[in-house]
Amino acid sequence: MSHLPPIWPTADLVIFDCDSTLSTIEGIDELARMTGHEYDVAMLTKRAMEGDVPLESVYGHRLVTVNPTQEQVRAIANHYRETVVPDAAALITALQALGTAVYIVSGGLIEPVRDFGVWLGVPRQNIYAVNMEYDQLAGKWWRYWELPGGANPQANYLAVEPNPLTGTLGKNQIIAQIRAEKAGRVVMIGDGLSDLEVAAEVDLFVGFGGAVHRQRVAAEAPVYIHSLTLAPLLPLVLGQLGNVPPFTTLWASGLKSVYDGSVTFQDPHMQEVFLSAMRRDQKGK
Repeated sequence: MSHLPPIWPTADLVIFDCDSTLSTIEGIDELARMTGHEYDVAMLTKRAMEGDVPLESVYGHRLVTVNPTQEQVRAIANHYRETVVPDAAALITALQALGTAVYIVSGGLIEPVRDFGVWLGVPRQNIYAVNMEYDQLAGKWWRYWELPGGANPQANYLAVEPNPLTGTLGKNQIIAQIRAEKAGRVVMIGDGLSDLEVAAEVDLFVGFGGAVHRQRVAAEAPVYIHSLTLAPLLPLVLGQLGNVPPFTTLWASGLKSVYDGSVTFQDPHMQEVFLSAMRRDQKGK
């Protein structure tokens, strides 16, 4: 009796972080660059993403320091597009075409994150981020007839609306909500500690270090992508089911990243299960 290698389990939902995962930048750091507070805010972001300080202790402080206008916040969407991670759009297209639901759960600001996510092809209702209140009594607010679309682009930061995504374990709450509404196997990918925290809430957590390498995430993520591409997620999420036209090139590129060491597994047995399943499926063709 032959002993067939195990089959790699496929996923029904994929949840992406946004900053330093779908894009190579951190939106809040870009806002800080616009307002001359780049260094201070970047240090706070780094400490929060690496787990040195709780996210809730720096989230509001960063925005108070930057004090961005609504126009500046909306401009971040263009920065996201200009710095989109290679293969992100193609991967999202492939996953959804093959029946996998795609979500974005981000601690970033909702306006640019949502615009960027929709541009990538993610359904608007599947995008979760943080809403911000603006002080509309800024600039020449009384000259309403001159305001584009009736909105005041000079309105600046007033407060962050209550949202679990501004604090520790906030993504866990949102993902629990998504899972309660939609059944299936879930894969999450992200670069920071707030993403790593959800590992127990999903079936597979994939750390992403292509934009920013965070040592704790690299050390603890069950699977970690070192290179600046999201192509490896296609075989990791769908196994051989992703190896179909017109996505075969993307799938092959992703699998190659595993073989060349650009993707590492914390558990060698998990890696062997994955590679064995790929070999089995390829032999069966």
